Formats: sequence, C-alpha cells, structure tokens
Amino acid sequence: MDEYGEEIKRLVYTYVKNWAQTDDITQDVFVTLYLKIENFRGESALRSWIYSIAINKCKDYLRSWHYRKIKLTDEIIKVTRSSNQSTPETELELQDKKSELSQLVLSLPLKYREVIILFYYKDLSIKEICSVLNEKESTIKTRLRRARESLKKLFPAKEGSEQLGR
Repeated sequence: MDEYGEEIKRLVYTYVKNWAQTDDITQDVFVTLYLKIENFRGESALRSWIYSIAINKCKDYLRSWHYRKIKLTDEIIKVTRSSNQSTPETELELQDKKSELSQLVLSLPLKYREVIILFYYKDLSIKEICSVLNEKESTIKTRLRRARESLKKLFPAKEGSEQLGR
C-alpha cells in the first residue's frame, strides 16, 4: 500500500471521478489484494496485477445501481507544475491547456479513456496495458489510435495535439 497506494487512488479517481468513492474503492482494492495475494501467479508484474484488480473494481462500481443513481460533481484537475523558469502568464496558460486536456480525456468513452490514462498518465507499455485490460495488443493499439484521433479533433491547441503522437 505504501508503494502503490497513491498511484492506485489516482487511477481509481479517473474512473469514478468522486473522491469519497475513490477512497472506498481503493481500500477495497487493497483488501482484495491482501485476501488474494496467494493467487498471484507471477505471470505479470505485481503492478499490472494490482492495476487489473483496481480497474475491475472500478468497472464493477460503474455498473452498479448505486453509481447510476449518483450525480457526479467532482472534476479532475490535477496539473503538474512545469519548470520554475516560466513566467506566471505562461504557467497559467499551460495549466489551462492541461486542465482542458484532462477534461477532454475524461469525456472520452471508457474504453478509450482507460488506454489513454494507462499509456500517458501511468506510463504503462502496450503489453502491460494488454495484461491489465485482458485484451489483444491489436485492440489496445486501435483504441489508443482512436482515442488520440478523438482528442485531436476535440483539442484545438496544436501544442496539446502534437503531444499525443508519442
């Protein structure tokens, strides 16, 4: 929990977009991990296995009756600070663009949003994403390409669109 707690919590939040639910689901992930650790076969990295558990818990929650009846009010705006050499004006512009891009990522359909988040925000490789989502490599690559295309259409700033070509 010390090593992966915050990382999993941020991942869960990108799915549920509600901090109270994020805490509950994150706790549930680690309880499940504790109870099922003997089932870990070592076929993938421990990190990938934890991500799989977290994503499955999130999907279970999103399918639940409780989720369908709740109006989500929280917005994700976690912006990393850029270098200290920039001016306050450029820093503000950069934060606005990052915030806008984050909002657009969250507006994508789930199957596209999750590959963008895992690839760009969590720095997982295509193979790791395949393992986490239990999908074929070609499926992940297609979803990533389509998600990038959607974001390029939605995001008017050329700087943000060019960054998606990684």
